[in-house]
Amino acid sequence: MEPQRKLINSVDSCVDEALCGLVRASGGLALLRGHRVVLRSDPSNLRGKVALLSGGGSGHEPAHGGYVGAGMLSAAVAGGVFASPPPASILAAVLALHDAGASGVLLIVKNYTGDRLNFGLAAEQARNHGVAVDMVIVADDCAFDQPSKAGRRGLCGTVLIHKLAGALAEEGRSLDQIVSKMTEVLKGIGTLGVSLSPCSVPGCRPSFDLPPGDMELGLGIHGEPGIKRSKVASADEVVKAMLDHMTNPASQSHLPLTTGDTVVLCVNNLGALSCLEMAVVTRAAINSLENRGVAVARTMSGSFMTSLEMAGVSLTLMKADPETLRLFDTKTGAPAWPNLSAASVSGRDYVTDPPTSSTPPQDSKHAEGPLSPIMRKALEKICSTLLEKQEELNSLDRAAGDGDCGNTHAQAARAVREWLQGHAVPGRPGEMLSALAGLVQEKMGGSSGALYSLFLTAAAGHMTDGRSDAAAWAGAVHAGTQAMSRYGGAEPGDRTMLDALSPAVDELMSLRAAPPADHMAVLQAAVQKAASGAEATRSLTARAGRASYIAAERVTQPDPGAVAVAAIFRAVLETLQEQE
Repeated sequence: MEPQRKLINSVDSCVDEALCGLVRASGGLALLRGHRVVLRSDPSNLRGKVALLSGGGSGHEPAHGGYVGAGMLSAAVAGGVFASPPPASILAAVLALHDAGASGVLLIVKNYTGDRLNFGLAAEQARNHGVAVDMVIVADDCAFDQPSKAGRRGLCGTVLIHKLAGALAEEGRSLDQIVSKMTEVLKGIGTLGVSLSPCSVPGCRPSFDLPPGDMELGLGIHGEPGIKRSKVASADEVVKAMLDHMTNPASQSHLPLTTGDTVVLCVNNLGALSCLEMAVVTRAAINSLENRGVAVARTMSGSFMTSLEMAGVSLTLMKADPETLRLFDTKTGAPAWPNLSAASVSGRDYVTDPPTSSTPPQDSKHAEGPLSPIMRKALEKICSTLLEKQEELNSLDRAAGDGDCGNTHAQAARAVREWLQGHAVPGRPGEMLSALAGLVQEKMGGSSGALYSLFLTAAAGHMTDGRSDAAAWAGAVHAGTQAMSRYGGAEPGDRTMLDALSPAVDELMSLRAAPPADHMAVLQAAVQKAASGAEATRSLTARAGRASYIAAERVTQPDPGAVAVAAIFRAVLETLQEQE
C-alpha cells in the first residue's frame, strides 16, 4: 500500500515549515532560532509573572503552538510528528522565558513516557541553572477500565489546563498556587475519542486498518488503535455510548459525574470530520448531557488537539464552578483559542420567533371586482394550456436540461387550478398577481418557480395603486421582466424564457400611447413576437441556466422556458378574443 499523499513539500521539512507558517500568520508569535520553539513575540510582558511552557509531538495542530499568547502559554516546543520534543529544545525554551524575567516556569505535560522523560530532564537541568520550575501532568483519558502502569494518556483536556493556568499566571499568581489549583481541576477532567479512520504519519502507511463502516472507540492521538471496535452508528448513539463509557463508575478511569453537576464541554475534531458533522455531534453531546441532568456551562467545538487527518472526534468534560468559569472566560491572545460567549449553554432560550406580520396570509379575503371573471378565465386557459404542453416541454428540456420543465409548469398549473376552486379572484390586479406569486413560490419549485415568482411579485408591486388600464398592465409586465433579468442574470439572446418575454414586453409598451381601438392589435403583435422569439432560440447558444453547461452543437431545439412563455401569452390573447 502506498503512503498516503499529503500536501507538503517533503517529509523532512514539513514540521519546520508548519511552525513557520503558524508564526508568520500570527503577529503575537515568534520562533526561537535553532529550535522548534514558538514564543510570545512580547516577552517583556512576562516579567515578574509565571511563564507557561507546553509542547509535544507535531501532528496535533493547533496544539501546542496555537495556544501561545497572552492569557495562555508563553511558549510551546514541538517534536517531530508524534515524537516527543528533545530535552535541549525544552531547556532552551525554559531559559528563554527565565531570561525574559519570568518569576518561574510551569511545564504542562501530556502523560506519555517520552514527554515525561524529556520534560523531566529539561526541568532538572533548568533547576541546576537556578530556574524555579514545576510540572503539571495531564492524564485525562477515560478509555481504559484498568489503566496500565503508564497511566491515563494526556488528551484534549490539556488545552483547558493551558487556558486556566494561563489566566492565573496573567493575574500574577505564584507557581505553587497555579500548580495546586490545576491539580484540583484535573480531577474533574475526562476525555474520550472515537474515530472512523486511522491517520498516517507523513511518508508512512496508515497507523492501523479500519474497514469502512467500522469505528474505533477510545483511541489516542498518535494513531494508536482504541479499546473497542464497532459498527458506525448514528451521531446520537455514538455520543451516548461515549458519555456512558466516560462516566461509568465501574471503570477506574471514569469521570465521576452526577445530576446537578455543571461542566464545560469540548467537542474536538481529531482532524478530518467536516464542520457539519462536528455541529451535529456538538448538538448530540449537549442534549445527552442535559438528559442526564448535567448543566453545560460552556461549549467549545472545533479542532483543538488533532491527530493529523483522523476522521474522528473526542469529547472532553471539565467539571466547572464559578471560579473555573471565570478563568475560562478571560480573554486570551492565543490564535487557536475560539471566540466564545460567556453565556451559559444550558438554560438559554436559543430560538427566536419570526415577526408575525412578515408574510401576509395567503387566504386574506380579497373583494372580487369587474375584472375578476375575465382574470379567472385567463388563468384557467393558461393552466389547461400548460397541462397540455407538459410532455412537449419535458422533451424540449431533455435536450439541454434535466427534462422536468413540463412537470414544473404542470405542477404550478395544478396549484393555480386548485386555488381557483377555493378562492375568489381578487378584483384588483395587484392583489391577484401577489396571490399568484405566493402560490408559485410555494408550489412550483426549481429556478423557474423563483423566476415566475420574481416576475409576479415585481409586477404586483407595480399595480398597487389599483389601476387596471392597458398601460398599467404593460408597465407591470415590464417591471416583472426587469426583475427576472436583474436577479437571474440573463439577458435577451442568452437562450432563456426572456427571449420570448422581452420582445413581447417591448411590443406591449406601445399600449401606453395606443388608442383603445388598437389594443387588441398590439396584444396580437406581442403574442406573435413571443412565438417568434421562442422559435429563434433554436439557433442561440445558452449563456445562462442549466443549458449553458451543455455543448452548444447538441442543442438544436427551442428553449422550453421560452416556449412556455409564448404559450402563456397566447392563452391570454385567446381568452380576450373570446370576450369580444
